[in-house]
Amino acid sequence: MDVPLWIWLAVLAVILVMLAVDLFAHRNAHVIGVREAAGWSAVWVALGVAFGAVVWWQAGSEYGQQYFAGYLIEKSLAVDNVFVWAIVLTYFAVPREYQHRVLFLGVLGALVFRGVFIAAGSVLIASFSWVLYLFAAFLLVTGVRMARQRDEHLDPERSRALRAFRRFVPMTDAYHGQRLVVRVAGRLVATPLLAVLVVIEVTDVVFAVDSIPAIFAVTDEPFLVFTANAFAVLGLRAMYFLLADLMHRFVYLKAGLALVLVWVGVKMMLKVDLFYVPTTISLAVVATIIGVSVVASLRATRGQGRAPVAAGAAAPFRVASAEETAALEPTWRRQRQRVGTTGEGRDER
Repeated sequence: MDVPLWIWLAVLAVILVMLAVDLFAHRNAHVIGVREAAGWSAVWVALGVAFGAVVWWQAGSEYGQQYFAGYLIEKSLAVDNVFVWAIVLTYFAVPREYQHRVLFLGVLGALVFRGVFIAAGSVLIASFSWVLYLFAAFLLVTGVRMARQRDEHLDPERSRALRAFRRFVPMTDAYHGQRLVVRVAGRLVATPLLAVLVVIEVTDVVFAVDSIPAIFAVTDEPFLVFTANAFAVLGLRAMYFLLADLMHRFVYLKAGLALVLVWVGVKMMLKVDLFYVPTTISLAVVATIIGVSVVASLRATRGQGRAPVAAGAAAPFRVASAEETAALEPTWRRQRQRVGTTGEGRDER
């Protein structure tokens, strides 16, 4: 698939424009409700599907199906990412009106890291075809481990990234609006919101290690791998606000995701030297596994309403008062003394 440079630049421009629109629409901190989240989710899904339709129209059905298979895999694995976000944000007691900003920055970082991983993976596969065996084995092991540990969840308190952050970075005990750093007593210190961002970025890197090899199982075209990842990741924030309070209902989804990873691992191993599973079959299998796991989950938990992730006994951080925030020193610019207003520092002639 020969993709001219201008198409890459055009796609990146569309992504940046949409990020700017999203940031402008949420420039004022506010609690995002279900209706708003559903609207934005529809926008992001429509954008991803529309791009896939363009690929299908311009490059043919094979590449179109590869894009949609990759997009579906990434979107499905993203649901598990959303659940981890819910645990992290609940543990840190992040006020709901500040959550969009930290997730926006988290997604921005995720796009950069995944772009680097995709570039590195493409180079490795082009240079050493045997790397596909390593990817396949990794996916099989990850799928089996996910199935066996499907009832286990992240414990932010045991996060190595959080422990390292607390050890090396001075931090306040209070949120000061949407600020990541503040200046106290002449020294820059992090707010808990920056710690949240670091933990979210680290968890996304961990998820990317699983999802990037998975999408290489259905397409080895870097352009399709990147765009499927990008359009799936762009909708993560809206998906979080839509599904975070419903995660307890997706009881079989993790088992379905584990089966998807095993399937794409087997497919990748077969396609190296033995047999290429047609993309149509791959897309149908992934869609069936995810569809069945979601439907079975919703049927098993019907009648249950929305319920947020349970918080700890005591919130580890608090929200600063208006007086505390107003008393903060300027973050990036110190007040300069006005020289010469009283005659000091001027030559007398």
